[in-house]
Amino acid sequence: MDIQLEKKKGLQTKHYGYIALGLLLLFAGYQLIFANSLSTFRTERNELSVAKVTQGKFDDYITINGNVAPITTIFMDAYEGGRVSEKLIEEGATVKKGDIILKLENMNLYEQILASESNLALKQNDLRSTKLTFDSRQVEGRKSLATASTDLQRLKRNFQQNQVLYDDELISKEAYLLSKENYELASKQYDIIKIQTENDSDLRKTSLTGLDADLARMQKTLGMVYQRLDHLNVRAPADGQLGFLDAEIGQNISPGQRIGQVNVLTDFKIEATIDEHYIDRVASELRATLQRNGKDFPLRIRKVYPEVRDGKFKVDLVFTDEKPTTIRTGQSYNIKLQLGESSDALLLPKGSFFQSTGGQWIFVVGPNGEEAVRRTIRVGKQNTRYYEVVEGLEAGEKVIISNYDSFGDSERIVLK
Repeated sequence: MDIQLEKKKGLQTKHYGYIALGLLLLFAGYQLIFANSLSTFRTERNELSVAKVTQGKFDDYITINGNVAPITTIFMDAYEGGRVSEKLIEEGATVKKGDIILKLENMNLYEQILASESNLALKQNDLRSTKLTFDSRQVEGRKSLATASTDLQRLKRNFQQNQVLYDDELISKEAYLLSKENYELASKQYDIIKIQTENDSDLRKTSLTGLDADLARMQKTLGMVYQRLDHLNVRAPADGQLGFLDAEIGQNISPGQRIGQVNVLTDFKIEATIDEHYIDRVASELRATLQRNGKDFPLRIRKVYPEVRDGKFKVDLVFTDEKPTTIRTGQSYNIKLQLGESSDALLLPKGSFFQSTGGQWIFVVGPNGEEAVRRTIRVGKQNTRYYEVVEGLEAGEKVIISNYDSFGDSERIVLK
């Protein structure tokens, strides 16, 4: 007869295989569902900006904003300090070169002028006294030299006569020797007086030359002091418009203090700022265009300032031909700056995604339009409308160009 076998209770060997298989399936499901959701971001389609990548002509230009400024601005700094006593011209007025704008007064400078004038008068008196002294000595020297010359000739003649008489034994030897000694003494005295007169003449020349030089220096110094006095009248340095004037009656002005500026209005320039992204591509002589009332006015970059502030650098542009008739200082214009030649390229519309990615990657919308996947790209040049795509995208693909800050580290966007 058959024997009924009892079923073994508990886990058997084959059950362990089933359990392992189940756990493996659960782990795979977990990874598929939860791990994938960590890199996925879900958002409404209408909250995003989607654009299509196209093939077309890339115009290598940027649009910049600039303000009209005078072609030249001349600053006025005070040569001399002083108190403002009179203000003759107000800000905004048209001035001619040399027009007096301000009058200053400086008591210390007035005292210096009086002292310089007094010193010059004393020096002039000293020079006159010295000249008179030298002239008197020169006259006396010439008189003494003339007397000595006459005495020398007389005693020489007497000696020559006595010498003949002595040779003929008509006079005594003592008389002869006395005439000889007188002649020799007169000759020595003449030589001494002559040397003294020559020395006095040389001394006169040297001394008077030095005194004349001192006097000339003092006169030059006084002239410079008078020039400083004239600098108390602050004058316009050129024809133009008085831009600003930082001075009021009664105000004390220090030497070297900036008190105003004159704008030369013979021509105009446009001062513009450009994003530092373009600093390597912007140089002098680049061409630009300003459009006004349906007409283009050509410009060129005259100067590029190397300093970067707040992510921007500054350039000056000037008109190369005619300029708008209504142009005025302070007006603001949009300018098209040409950086290079136009070329055929893959065009990606500009968007705020660039601030998040730096143009290194972008979310590409799939063919079904229900999701977008992160993809690495490389962009080249850019203008006000497009980025030039170098690699990573193809014409006809759609991409998300709105801001990515809310996406975090997601690599996949589900569009609802």
